[in-house]
Amino acid sequence: MKILVIGASGRIGSLLVEKLTAVGNEVTGTYNSKKIDSMNAIKFDLHASVDQMVSLMQGYEAVYFVAGSRGKDLLQIDLNGAVKVMMASQRVGIKRFIQLSSAFALKQNRWDEGYLKGITDYNIAKYFSDAWLINNTKLNYTILQPSVLTETPATGKVSFDVTAPTENSLSDVAEVLAEILNKQNTIGKVLMMKAGGKSISEAIAQV
Repeated sequence: MKILVIGASGRIGSLLVEKLTAVGNEVTGTYNSKKIDSMNAIKFDLHASVDQMVSLMQGYEAVYFVAGSRGKDLLQIDLNGAVKVMMASQRVGIKRFIQLSSAFALKQNRWDEGYLKGITDYNIAKYFSDAWLINNTKLNYTILQPSVLTETPATGKVSFDVTAPTENSLSDVAEVLAEILNKQNTIGKVLMMKAGGKSISEAIAQV
């Protein structure tokens, strides 16, 4: 499959490109300021217009949005950048769209719990971009909402039964993103994940 990964220069994006490429996909990663020498990559500015994005997105079958400003440009990147990529995807006929979000991003009543208290502005951006994807597009979407991202070793095991904020290995998040690509049962779903007792494949199969 020909796949575009928006945000491939990030921690999860780079891992995701490796995992998708390893199973035979033709993957292009995007960068803004820092070129990615280790992968097939194109410069992609999330401040650009939808028309400009359309010109770069022809011919892809699936898009991942895993970009983030790490709190520096939430409205332009995390919120409106994502929405413009959704609009461009529809314009060029891309159907499959997978978005990386944040745990409880769609549940505002949970934002005062634990570490979530410190990322309210981020969750506001994710709330509106997730809601736009669900309510204002006809894309075959899946939204993945992990909790705190850690650089701990992969466990290969997850749970999608999340009742409280927790932690996730970056590698496990990238693996889940890669595995849900062709899983029809994940289309139209919002998946919150945490470390768990089931293998990633088994947990996804039971969504």
